[in-house]
Amino acid sequence: QLQLVDSGGGLVQPGGSLRLSCAGSGFSLTYYTIAWFRQAPGKEHEGIVFINSGDDTTYYVDSVKGRFTIYRDNTKNTVNMQMNSLRPSDTAVYSCAAGYAIRSTLEPPQYDYWGQGTQVTVSS
Repeated sequence: QLQLVDSGGGLVQPGGSLRLSCAGSGFSLTYYTIAWFRQAPGKEHEGIVFINSGDDTTYYVDSVKGRFTIYRDNTKNTVNMQMNSLRPSDTAVYSCAAGYAIRSTLEPPQYDYWGQGTQVTVSS
C-alpha cells in the first residue's frame, strides 16, 4: 500500500515559520518528483513548489520564492518544506504529491499519490 503522509501544519503568527514534512510509506520518495500544493477558501488550487527526482532540481512560484525551501531527507524517506516569513495570505490547506517518471510540473493530474492535507493558519 503506497501512501503519503503530510504533517507539520498549525497556527503561527505573521512573520513566523513552519516546517512541513511529506513522508513516504511503501515506496521510496527518491525516485519520485514531489510537489506541494495549497488551497484556501475562495482561491484556486495552486501548485507552489516541486523537487525533481534524479537531480533534485527545484522550482518555486514567485509568491513563495525566497521564503520557502524544499529539500529531501533520504535517510528518513521524507521531503520537507521550510516556510519562513509567513503571511496571512499563506493560510491554506497544504498537500504534498508524488509522481513517478515526471519532471518539472505543477499539473495535479500528473501526480499519482497525495497526502491527506495539513492546515496552515497564519494569524495574529
